[in-house]
Amino acid sequence: MATVTSVLNTINTTQDVKKLNPQELNLLAEEIRKTLIKRVDVTGGHFGSNLGIIEATIALHYVFNSPMDKIVFDVSHQCYAHKILTGRKAGFTDSDSYSKYTGYTAPEESEHDLFKVGHTSTSISLAMGLAKGRDMLGEKGNVIALIGDGSLTGGEALEGLNNAAVFDGNLIIVLNDNDMSIAENQGGICHMLTQMRRQKGKVKNNFFEALGLEYVYLDEGNDIQKLIALFNK
Repeated sequence: MATVTSVLNTINTTQDVKKLNPQELNLLAEEIRKTLIKRVDVTGGHFGSNLGIIEATIALHYVFNSPMDKIVFDVSHQCYAHKILTGRKAGFTDSDSYSKYTGYTAPEESEHDLFKVGHTSTSISLAMGLAKGRDMLGEKGNVIALIGDGSLTGGEALEGLNNAAVFDGNLIIVLNDNDMSIAENQGGICHMLTQMRRQKGKVKNNFFEALGLEYVYLDEGNDIQKLIALFNK
């Protein structure tokens, strides 16, 4: 009889993620998804924002080296898979430890968390501050801001993009455009992103390129291997 081995059981640090082969990475995503559904069903919390970002989170930790490379989560409601991969697995797999960790990123919990954030649209501005500080101190490392399409409509997100457009340094913004928000998406940014999805990122009036940002589109946002290739690039 074949033996089924849990990949999640082998993950205790982000370095363990880097040891996995493509098949194991996909199995890890599947296990994390089932774990989150079971845990949130008991404790309450945020399903959609976390389930949709699992593959991207795995790919980020496969490619980058947190905490030297700094990953900033917008709203913090996307951070459950990140917590599992950064030494806090028990808070999601052990029912007796479900209340051990907060539902937000929390610096007091882990060096992999940079801010305790509950409000939306903050990640780009926060990442800008980290990148500026890194450059002023002559330090190294990537800074990655993760933000969703709903959060992108917030004023602080636009302020962050405005500053990022003239920042002459290393800053990566990952836009998780899943066409999902608490309420129905409205407005010009929603319309613009819809057009970019429909045309696979190849639109005449690209908002991000108009600001002076380099823009790369990936349609298969839940394909771990394609995400890894993109982040490596």
